[in-house]
Amino acid sequence: MDTIINVITSLPLDTLITAGLYLGLSALYLLIMPGFVYFYLNTRWYVASSFERAFMYFLMFFFFPGVLLLSPFLNFRPKRRQVNP
Repeated sequence: MDTIINVITSLPLDTLITAGLYLGLSALYLLIMPGFVYFYLNTRWYVASSFERAFMYFLMFFFFPGVLLLSPFLNFRPKRRQVNP
């Protein structure tokens, strides 16, 4: 553990900033934005206009790698209906 800290502290500041920027942007692209896309699709799927639906398809295409990563953890099944006897 001590050697990892020594290696990190010996790196130049611009290298650490670049690595942090890449890590932040990849987390944004692969985890955060696809989560917002899923939330948006879940709330607007059945009431969207045709232009909004085209925008939804664009978001799914653009964030497809992150959507694919989150897909095993999310459920898009319709809500259960109440049946009155």
